[in-house]
Amino acid sequence: MRRLPVPRALRDRVRLPGGERTRLTLLYGGLLVLAGAMLIGLVNVLVGQGLYMTISTAVAPATSRPGDAPEPSPAIAGSAVPTRVPRDQSAPDPLKAFTQAAEQAAQHRLLTISLIALAAFAVLSVALAWWMAGRVLRPVGVITRTARRLSGENLHERIALDAPAGELKQLADTFDEMLDRIEHLVGAQKRFAANAAHELRTSLAVQRAAAEIGLATSDPQAVARIRSKLIEVADSSERLIEGLLLLSVSDQGLEHREPVALDELTGSVAAEHTASQRARDHGITVRTETSPVTVQGDPVLLVHLVRNLLGNALRYNQDGGHITVTVHGRVLEVANSGPLVPPETVPYLFEPFRRLEERRHGPGEGAGLGLSIVASIARAHDARATAEANPDGGLTVRVAFPDPKGDE
Repeated sequence: MRRLPVPRALRDRVRLPGGERTRLTLLYGGLLVLAGAMLIGLVNVLVGQGLYMTISTAVAPATSRPGDAPEPSPAIAGSAVPTRVPRDQSAPDPLKAFTQAAEQAAQHRLLTISLIALAAFAVLSVALAWWMAGRVLRPVGVITRTARRLSGENLHERIALDAPAGELKQLADTFDEMLDRIEHLVGAQKRFAANAAHELRTSLAVQRAAAEIGLATSDPQAVARIRSKLIEVADSSERLIEGLLLLSVSDQGLEHREPVALDELTGSVAAEHTASQRARDHGITVRTETSPVTVQGDPVLLVHLVRNLLGNALRYNQDGGHITVTVHGRVLEVANSGPLVPPETVPYLFEPFRRLEERRHGPGEGAGLGLSIVASIARAHDARATAEANPDGGLTVRVAFPDPKGDE
């Protein structure tokens, strides 16, 4: 059965006025007053039911005349329990009138005291509810004040709520964890922007200097060298811009997924690098060991992932070195020989423009975006990229893709 939507005006009328503390105070105080009223009403009803018989039993011996001893009933003969006079039985008029008057006075007195006690209890309940609501909402106030103070300049601040374990403590801790992630991302973006500006400014400075020197000489050989240098710097700038665009695209996630044979894709890219000029010039061998693996993803981005992994392994290698590429159990692994890599620097290699050595702007030198692009494409495919330094030099990078259940 379809439920009709509730008008907004009606929803607004149902809501209690004021802030959260006022609402909680009204709710808590109202519940306490309601419970007190129910308790007082129950006491008055229970007391009123037996009050007439209690009074009549108490005053009957006092009002009986001397020598007029009432005959005890057979059920209580010989008992010391006083005789109770029910309301519907005949009784002497003075006793009945006195009992009824005493009953009404007692009920009136009990009701008056009950109402006074209920009023005092209501005031105390509202005061306690206001204090309790303030105690409950204190962490929310701390979180609100911290959130208002935060900006790009003080993201290091944390709530660090000192409170017992509970939902609000968990909320504050989650907020602190979110601030850690935001601080890391903002810091990475700032470093990325600064490094990108530095790289592009350096390339432009080299081109400007080369153009000024080339225009100031008429030596054909010098002009040829300057021309070659300008083309080299332009190619480097083009690769840098392509890398930045690819990194931006992969950071935005995947628009579609399709089955991709990761083993065939890896074998094809590995064959390209095996036949590359750099591999032949430095005598670097590429060994490939794959087993059939299919993942869900973007084939174009996956090609760039494998290409950046192999390009990085080929660029930071040594003469006569080797590269081992394996695809087994939904894990792509690329290991290469090369210089020793300090283990403490490995986690930072996935950040943009991070290198083991300062850039020299030499031929074939990368822009420092290879592993950061790998990490970004891996995240877009719900995969995880990790790296470790090899004991004898070089680096081993692994990309673990999720199982088929996660791909569906």
